[in-house]
Amino acid sequence: MASIFQWQASAPAVDLLGDDVQRQLARWNQSRLEPRLPDDDWRGTLQRDQCLLELEGRFLDELRAEVRDAVAAVPSEPKEFIAWFECLEASGPGQHDPLFDWLANDADLEQMRWYLAQEAAGEAGFEDLTAYTQVKLPDRIKLELARNYWDEMGRGNIKGMHGPMLNRLVEALALEPAIDRTVRESLALANAMTAMATRRDYAWHALGALGAIELTAPARSAAVASGLKRLGVAAKVRLYFDLHAVLDVKHSAAWNAEALLPAVTEDRRRARAIAEGALMRLTCGARCFKRYRQELW
Repeated sequence: MASIFQWQASAPAVDLLGDDVQRQLARWNQSRLEPRLPDDDWRGTLQRDQCLLELEGRFLDELRAEVRDAVAAVPSEPKEFIAWFECLEASGPGQHDPLFDWLANDADLEQMRWYLAQEAAGEAGFEDLTAYTQVKLPDRIKLELARNYWDEMGRGNIKGMHGPMLNRLVEALALEPAIDRTVRESLALANAMTAMATRRDYAWHALGALGAIELTAPARSAAVASGLKRLGVAAKVRLYFDLHAVLDVKHSAAWNAEALLPAVTEDRRRARAIAEGALMRLTCGARCFKRYRQELW
């Protein structure tokens, strides 16, 4: 394990959005979140984690700095805040990027496979992120996240679980998602989501970032589903995207009403954190779409 994680807290300044840092964080997240037996060298693991937590913190600081001006005027009155948040679907970073019309109408199968492999490698697992985020949240908000989680888990039916549904698409299209073959922008998106969900000082950021996914995913999912259908991919294989094109519309409305609204009503200071989290997620997504276009066009 030591050979994988070479970061040192005393290392010189690095590009926090660059390949080296993002691959380092991606490998660390993959390792630390994997269930395992007790570490024999647990002190060494703690030292590794301390170094990488410091790196992760600097990465989050950079993402927050990027959106600082955009959140300066975010309203804190609860209903006004929800109206601002809902407008992100139309005007947020990366929204309705031309990449998705192209995927729907023009991409060939190999181009679609490349895109899907990038997305699959950068998939942090919405159900796991939700589970981490809900810890110790107020009851009403926790219940909404639990309802969302239950949908992600197929309501107890393994065939309806969203994670395995995506895995079936990966297998059917013979994709080979891997950290070393994934662009840094996709890794940064997953690393940002994992960081916000697993750090309790970023719990409200995570709530906003997850809400932004629910808000903005339907249009992208519909475009990808349309492209897969055009390319002759069977309905049962593209079900993951067909489902999210519809289900996330309902999820977003419920998340806004039952999680974001009560969170800000209880404490208006949370509005800024939720807004930062949403914009951090969307900004990372916008960088992905730009890089994908550069690679594919």
